Amino acid sequence: MAELLEYKCPACGGAINFDSRTQKMKCPYCDTEFDLETLKALDEGLKEEFTDEMVWETQAGSEWQEGEAEHINTYVCKSCGGEIVGDENTAATKCPFCDNPVVMMGKLSGVLRPDYVIPFKLDKKAAIEGLKKHLKGKTLLPKIFKDENRIEEIKGIYVPFWLFNADADANIRYKATRVRSWSDSNYNYTETSYYSVWRAGSVGYERVPVDGSTKMPDDMMESIEPFNFGDAVDFQTAYLAGYLADKYDVNADESIDRANERIRRSTEQIFASTVKGYTSVIPESTSIRLRNGKAKYALYPVWLLNTVWNGKRYTFAMNGQTGKFVGDLPLDKAAYWRWFGGLTAACGIITFLITFLLGL
Repeated sequence: MAELLEYKCPACGGAINFDSRTQKMKCPYCDTEFDLETLKALDEGLKEEFTDEMVWETQAGSEWQEGEAEHINTYVCKSCGGEIVGDENTAATKCPFCDNPVVMMGKLSGVLRPDYVIPFKLDKKAAIEGLKKHLKGKTLLPKIFKDENRIEEIKGIYVPFWLFNADADANIRYKATRVRSWSDSNYNYTETSYYSVWRAGSVGYERVPVDGSTKMPDDMMESIEPFNFGDAVDFQTAYLAGYLADKYDVNADESIDRANERIRRSTEQIFASTVKGYTSVIPESTSIRLRNGKAKYALYPVWLLNTVWNGKRYTFAMNGQTGKFVGDLPLDKAAYWRWFGGLTAACGIITFLITFLLGL
């Protein structure tokens, strides 16, 4: 029984047929012509594409050694539900996420021991200076953000991160075009050439971070990256002295989707950067397989100020290792309208003077 082959037009997706006049395959919808050998090569390439396979071994963290966690207490916020960890010398404190008082719950239990920790390199003084610099010149800020006492409430907290290592094998196909234009005395011409572009290869990823706390916005934690893992050391409880630690509420398995998203996005950007010399490039198919996928558990240092203004929560965070500072600022609407009114009045006076001078 004869096999019926059907080719789709790479340009518009319509079914194409052999044109006996040109001895080429031709699309009746967009009139694009193709060599038969080119289409065969395209068909073979499509057969080699594979489906995504992003599987991880998530044995991150370890069990606490006997007696090691005896001097660590846990605290819970009755307002936002945040649960934090501190050493036995931690006095009564406020929740770093909503500033309400926290209540001691007892000894640490039910969580894994971190594999690594990056100790704080920048102290509270540096964090306060970083916040002041971030607020400097912001004339429309509410008074609460200019209050020196408020700035003093910035807290150092270790944020839980799951670190994903993997080798990614990728196969990405693009639809690309080159456009050439010219003209003569009668007409303007445009010729568009269509290409199917393949990229395949492997990319190694080490310690792709995903924060393990629902209280810490993912976009904010990504914004204060990168952390320099060269300063990481094996975890010891002594590093918690004087600081708080966020107790993770998103485990490694639940963080896989975000790790996959970050790896996929980075892989697509790396491969796309190699496709050059075309007028347009559109990704058509992306396939990624992971090898040697493993995860580790680490604590990263963050200085945090969390407050509420007019019913909306505002969080400011500084990388406790590098000093990178991020955070959205609220707008004091009353101050804004005073400023806007003054600006409008000033513009009105200037307009009046210009009109008066022109009239002279």
